[in-house]
Amino acid sequence: MSATSINPPYLLFVGDARDALAAKTAAGILYWRRDWCLGQVVWPGCGAQLDLPAMTVAEAARAGARTLIVGVANAGGVIPAPWVATLSEALHAGMDVASGLHDRLDAIPALRDAAAATGKRLIDVRHPTRTFAVGTGEPRPGRRLLTVGTDCSVGKMYASLALVEEMQRRGVDAAFCATGQTGIFIAGDGVSVDAVVADFISGATEWLSPANDPDHWDVIEGQGSLFHPSFAGVSLGLLHGAQPDVLVMCHEPTRTHMRGLPTRALPSLTECIAANVEAARLTNPAVRCIGLAVNTRALAVGDAERYLDDTAAALGLPCVDPVRTGVAPLVDCIGL
Repeated sequence: MSATSINPPYLLFVGDARDALAAKTAAGILYWRRDWCLGQVVWPGCGAQLDLPAMTVAEAARAGARTLIVGVANAGGVIPAPWVATLSEALHAGMDVASGLHDRLDAIPALRDAAAATGKRLIDVRHPTRTFAVGTGEPRPGRRLLTVGTDCSVGKMYASLALVEEMQRRGVDAAFCATGQTGIFIAGDGVSVDAVVADFISGATEWLSPANDPDHWDVIEGQGSLFHPSFAGVSLGLLHGAQPDVLVMCHEPTRTHMRGLPTRALPSLTECIAANVEAARLTNPAVRCIGLAVNTRALAVGDAERYLDDTAAALGLPCVDPVRTGVAPLVDCIGL
């Protein structure tokens, strides 16, 4: 599914998101496509708030919203029963409904019936509409950068988009390759690789970033972490299929454990960089890590600056926050 067929303005459904990370889809769309966003639906007790007007479905419809987007990313990618009434209300109010979750909108009878009755669309961007070959690892022209992480939800998509923006500002032929639902909503196309059958993840990534001109850069959005037991398989498939020339390590310094796994500690940055470089060498022996993109949102400005400076000194690599500092030092090291 291509997100180019999704019609703005958007009403972002945040609902009962338990925290800001659970609403990362909505937050990412708002950050990168604010002019497409009209309002948000938030329920009492919601743990996330966006910088958008709170609206009922009826208010948003009167204001001209054309698509309600499910902006919550929960464990397992499920559509809980309490959400269905609101999504159905949006269909009856004249909106399409779009989701990037694992659960399919069109598999829910009440939504399927409401869409049929209203003529509105149910759009599932997570589920590929084509098949993929298995990966081959054969060298292909063009150049590729892959963002990787110490954990999931540490800012790989933000770093990738910021890198493309900076590269294009310098006149570089660069493109963002979305591999998750939020990135697809933002980019207009892509492959949600965690919905691809495991044998074909590397092949899907090869399809997403195919042979290209020698000076073209594909910046491929990473997923998960090699050190997260739940998602390492997807991360490894991306590393092999991307055949990256360059890696950027993404990190959130206030994490006390892997997301969703309270007994699992994060790896050290040195350990994580080494493991990702070693895994990527299977399809590109010349791969190198050029620096770190750190999400310092939870740190005060002074603490963030000290962390970036200290980490850069300890690792001998540029260390930036894509939002607070920009990514120019990383682009300087790419070797364009």
